[in-house]
Amino acid sequence: MRRVGDAAGAGAPSSLCIVRLSAIGDTTHVLPILRTVQWHWPHTAITWVVGRTEAGLVGDIPGVTFRVLDKREGIRRCRAQLRTEEAGRVHDAILQMQASLRASLIATGLRGRRRIGFDRARAVNGQWLFTSERIAARPCEHVLDGFFGFLERAGLAARELAWEIPLPSDARAFAARVLPEDRPLLAISACSSQRLRNYRDWPAQRYIAVADHAAARGFRVVLTGGPSARERAYADAIVAGARERPVDLVGQTSLKQLAAVLARCAGLVGPDSGPVHVASALDVPVIGLYATSNPARTGPYRHREFVVDRYPDAVRRFLGREPDTLRWGTRVRHPEAMELITVADVCERIDRLAV
Repeated sequence: MRRVGDAAGAGAPSSLCIVRLSAIGDTTHVLPILRTVQWHWPHTAITWVVGRTEAGLVGDIPGVTFRVLDKREGIRRCRAQLRTEEAGRVHDAILQMQASLRASLIATGLRGRRRIGFDRARAVNGQWLFTSERIAARPCEHVLDGFFGFLERAGLAARELAWEIPLPSDARAFAARVLPEDRPLLAISACSSQRLRNYRDWPAQRYIAVADHAAARGFRVVLTGGPSARERAYADAIVAGARERPVDLVGQTSLKQLAAVLARCAGLVGPDSGPVHVASALDVPVIGLYATSNPARTGPYRHREFVVDRYPDAVRRFLGREPDTLRWGTRVRHPEAMELITVADVCERIDRLAV
């Protein structure tokens, strides 16, 4: 822990409970909020209700009690687990940082003197029915900045932009073993999560062209990703098409191992996805590929100068609107939107990384 703020302990609650089960990117956005509490309210007990997958990245943070839930078990069982594990505990404040109906129902297994939720505009899926207080309404914020609203409502105005993801020695040893050290490393995480009408994937042929350009600029390309058939197909296409064979780690890393791999890279290329935000949390420059979502809201928080932002172009072409006339957070759900991002766009960012 780096330091404690000057106002440490002033008006601090005895306990806070954070409710943010998923997803991986949003989990990384919670970390500065957690670190701010630890530094400025060092005696406040912190509980974090988190999903099992996401706990694989953050669940070993010292000084935090984690309530790890497997969402596949359903709302009723998760709520019952919370009631059992939290029996007899009443938190001074519950920070409900997830506005899904599932998260709201699960959080009824907790007891708290205050239940803080999103402002009315962001309290979607009926979240406002499950909370007693709301954060201040501030439009056009990045998701991470919005999370700080929960601390402000709880009485802490400080902001510490620090993430400090623990990287255990075995994860570091894995990264040292599988990664060559002859050249700087550039990670490509080609796929986003597969959801209905997500449309965040960029064509594999363009990743091949980018991999060739990166190799020509002196980078060793590393492919990262999960074990899904779609991600495997992308990796196979890139390996087969690239002039120089990338290091292929797709489907071969835990979240901690992925973080250790990314920590050794000079940059990452990928669409709006968990690995983009993990890399950003590790202070690794991210060449984010954004057309279907607005990077001002969901982009990598650090090194935003490397993001390729074709969201305004996509809004104009596929929605027939100007971006500033849309509701904040509107997505462009069109299968051709990502094709507005050109190989030249990405290669120009790689050239800047190589300088």
